[in-house]
Amino acid sequence: MATLSLSDHLDLPCGVRVKNRFSKSAMTEALADPSDAPTQAHQMLYKRWSDGGMALQITGNVMVDRRYLERPGNVVVEDESVLDALRQWADAAKSGGSHIWMQISHPGRQCPIVVNIRPLSPSAEKLRILGLFGKPKAMSQDDIEEAIGRYARTAEIARKAGFDGVQIHAAHGYLISQFLSPITNQRTDTWGGSLENRARFLRRVYEATRNAVGPDFPVAVKLNSADFQKGGFTIEESCQVAQWLEQDGIDLIELSGGTYEQMSFVNGTQEKQRDSTIRREAYFLEYAREMRKAVNVPIMVTGGFRSVSAMERAVSEDGVDFIGLARPLCVHPDGVADILEGTVDQIGIDEDGLVMGRGRFGVNAQNWLINLINTVSRVEYFAWQMTRMSRGLSPETDARNNAIGYFIWYLSRTTFLGLRRKFSRRP
Repeated sequence: MATLSLSDHLDLPCGVRVKNRFSKSAMTEALADPSDAPTQAHQMLYKRWSDGGMALQITGNVMVDRRYLERPGNVVVEDESVLDALRQWADAAKSGGSHIWMQISHPGRQCPIVVNIRPLSPSAEKLRILGLFGKPKAMSQDDIEEAIGRYARTAEIARKAGFDGVQIHAAHGYLISQFLSPITNQRTDTWGGSLENRARFLRRVYEATRNAVGPDFPVAVKLNSADFQKGGFTIEESCQVAQWLEQDGIDLIELSGGTYEQMSFVNGTQEKQRDSTIRREAYFLEYAREMRKAVNVPIMVTGGFRSVSAMERAVSEDGVDFIGLARPLCVHPDGVADILEGTVDQIGIDEDGLVMGRGRFGVNAQNWLINLINTVSRVEYFAWQMTRMSRGLSPETDARNNAIGYFIWYLSRTTFLGLRRKFSRRP
């Protein structure tokens, strides 16, 4: 069997072909206007990435319900009132030859209190992080059916606007992930209890979405490999859910992991990139190997990739079909083009050989508050680079991550955008 290359195309089950094995994975942009519509900033940012050589871009969270956001500044697509703005975004994102998929999402209980003090969730289990999140309301049957319909409607509008596919966000502790996890899903009806019941919401969302967009339109799922919490969603359960999704007709599964309480999708290895640590670069790769044994559907792994050698090995030896890159593309937006041209052997690494954007106080501090500041500051360091590129500026590749500064920027920015949104009149 021929060895696969990063430059090889990939044919999806729906019949769509993507030109190489690289995708920009989703990162929240927080660039929407006060009425939750995409802006020229989205066009500028995604055009910049589209020129960077990758086959596919996946947007940050596009919310299906205006009442509940992952953070202020999210784009919301409930109806066709934003269709023109979406078309301009899609056109810009495809201008360099990449596909653009919309990530459709509902935060569930991970909705900041500045947006809604009573978010929805499968069960009324509160997220206790610095009082930033309110106590959720357990969803009724009507709430569940309405949410399923919202995912499908958003996907339908995405196709009409010129997006090339959608990704259903079922990871990172958002609503679908909450249904999958026995920690956050303590229901005793047909939506809770057994894995089959806990997976019912995801499968119904996929079914409704597929019916809305048709058989020839890519529909992917971002799925936790595990919650990494005692009593949570496990890799064995993830593999079973993946098998069900494959039976249902899913086109691609992106593997990730963690929730807001255990942010494994943010906190990977921050070690110096030595040969002995290369094998640990992609911190969900071990789980991808397990999933590959369970399914034949294309698998994408995001998180930790920095060296070309690790990416090549994942595709040629580990059964990974797609390499997802996120934070490295915030500091090296042409990284994929440079990899394919053979001019670099790693991206997202500073002059000291360390992963860019690391926290100020070390990686695994014992104090929970320091860990929280570090985690948030890493996210916001790269969010700032996205903001710069959305203004036509270059990333600040020589900038250091001032953890406290970026943490304060997150709190102030979230509060400002939340208040601006609350007091602005929507059309």
